[in-house]
Amino acid sequence: MEKPSPRAKLYSDIGLFYCAAIWGSTFIVTKGALDVVDPVVMVGIRFIISAALLLPWVLRRKVKTAHMREGFFLSLFLTTLYLTQTTGLLYTSASNSGFITGLFIIFIPVFMYLFRREKPAPLQLVSAALAIAGMWLLTGGASGFNLGDALTLVAAAAYSVHLIVTDKYVKASADTVLLAFHQFWMVAALSFAIAFIKGAPLSVRGAGGWWVIIFLAVFPTLTAFFIQMLAQRHSEPFKVGIIFTLEPVFAAIFAWTWGGEQFIMVKALGGLLIVSGMIIGELAKLDFKRVRRKEVLPV
Repeated sequence: MEKPSPRAKLYSDIGLFYCAAIWGSTFIVTKGALDVVDPVVMVGIRFIISAALLLPWVLRRKVKTAHMREGFFLSLFLTTLYLTQTTGLLYTSASNSGFITGLFIIFIPVFMYLFRREKPAPLQLVSAALAIAGMWLLTGGASGFNLGDALTLVAAAAYSVHLIVTDKYVKASADTVLLAFHQFWMVAALSFAIAFIKGAPLSVRGAGGWWVIIFLAVFPTLTAFFIQMLAQRHSEPFKVGIIFTLEPVFAAIFAWTWGGEQFIMVKALGGLLIVSGMIIGELAKLDFKRVRRKEVLPV
């Protein structure tokens, strides 16, 4: 793969900041719409709209079924991520959801050890300790850890696997349009199947609910995920991870201002510990001997 130009790197960084900000806004927006639509149905409608919007570009491809296997594999984790995160918002606050989702950074070394037997670095252990302490403060400990927090923790784990596997595919020069499209319609199909099994109503009550779903389909789903996959081709994994640590920060800011959620100092401190843990987790990936030699990073 040829080395990206400085301009391509700059555009990638701007794109990743956009992703972090727009994803951060979704927590409070989604929570506000769950009074008028079932969470599983919301995910299904959101992703089928995104797939439909991407369809004109798919039709220009000669081989439209390329990457279906990869798309299906990724869709399993993406479905798990959004169904647990969206349902979790019924029971926890938007700020809590944002910070707990940010724990995806902590799960990455866990999966690396389970699947590849790569032992975590000392800094990664510090990162995990800070994140656990932060979650304890954020949720109020074992007694305050509710169903929504637990579901969001599952979402964070699914997020980490999705990020790892996506990075593998895009670095192998997969067609990002087809990869995104197949994920989107498959997530929608899985979501509607689950909604049918649970007997959830497929209706959205009120125009406001539809506007929220359209916003979620166009911006955080279609544009942000597509930009993420393009940016991962030109940005180092370390930089991607550091920028993505801003997502829970944006989530909390939107929740405490636009969403009107109460600012509680001890929870904010817990969120700060989680974000600190996320940043240290990214620093743990660096080879500091190479830093001193001024070599290209990360490894």
